Amino acid sequence: METFWEAFKRHGVSRRDFLKFAATLTGIMGLAPSAVPSVVRALETKPRIPVIWIHGLECTCCTESFIRSATPLAGDVVLTMISLEYDDTLSAAAGEALEEHRRKVMEEYRDNYILAVEGNPPLGEEGVFCTVAGRPFVEHLRESAEHAKAVIAWGTCASWGCVQAAKPNPTTAVSIDKVVTHRPVIKIPGCPPIAEVMTGVIAYMVLYDRIPPLDAQRRPKMFYGNRIHDTCYRRAFFNAGQFVERFDDDPARKGWCLYKVGCRGPTTYNQCGSMRWYNGLSYPIQSGHGCIGCSEKDFWDNGPFYRRLTGIPLPEQETSADRVGAIAAAAAVGGALVHGVASRIRNSRRER
Repeated sequence: METFWEAFKRHGVSRRDFLKFAATLTGIMGLAPSAVPSVVRALETKPRIPVIWIHGLECTCCTESFIRSATPLAGDVVLTMISLEYDDTLSAAAGEALEEHRRKVMEEYRDNYILAVEGNPPLGEEGVFCTVAGRPFVEHLRESAEHAKAVIAWGTCASWGCVQAAKPNPTTAVSIDKVVTHRPVIKIPGCPPIAEVMTGVIAYMVLYDRIPPLDAQRRPKMFYGNRIHDTCYRRAFFNAGQFVERFDDDPARKGWCLYKVGCRGPTTYNQCGSMRWYNGLSYPIQSGHGCIGCSEKDFWDNGPFYRRLTGIPLPEQETSADRVGAIAAAAAVGGALVHGVASRIRNSRRER
């Protein structure tokens, strides 16, 4: 397997652009600038990681997000950063020839390939609700994960089950870690997830030859360590107690906090506010819609989406300058009255 740098040169990428690519990956992984030389050495000397990408019950929004990655471009990731050996959505080949290639890759890179899973397996009726290559997807998943170095649950469907597993869940859809129990599973939830997060996870595994540090829910800490509420540009309005009451009111046009119309930012962990989508262009809150918590477990059953969360203490609204002036004036008048009454009492005592 050729190294990253060899793949870059083969595609006509200059040394300068290669170094920019390494610096970008360093930033995506949240590493200090001093780590750039280590990232460069890893990309120069380590082979690309073979990736098998399979699809279960899902809407393909994760792939749609991935192919719109801009930093780096999805084409650069597929052609130079990873060796995408199998993807039944993006592959030109189809049928038995493609399935035979998947089995060949699994054997050739035994215990050294990454399995990316988009979507989840339904277990009801022996898995017939999702069929891939003439077989239930749950069998496809077990076979593909058998000798994987690690398994990436790509998106909320694979990580938590998403809408397919929402009540009453007639197909008995489950997250992939309910099926894959003998291999490390890295969850990258989001509906869809941010493309650069997947790039960062793979880059970390290349650089350090291990999976990144995970939280208690198996999410990479470097991308899911903060709440959206912590990095939201509307946080100042929350702190000031200034909220949108209706989506068509004046505070909505002023960009006030969306908490009261159902925003789940205070309880949702992700990088939406800092990384955003499509080359950092935007994310739901920036477009005027509250966070629906799509990267959290059972988010589909945690609605209604437009009802505010309970148990989050709300600050009182900050006093305006006009109100401060009115309060100060009232206090001054009150003080004068109190002073006058006190003076009259003292004078009366002296006369007596």
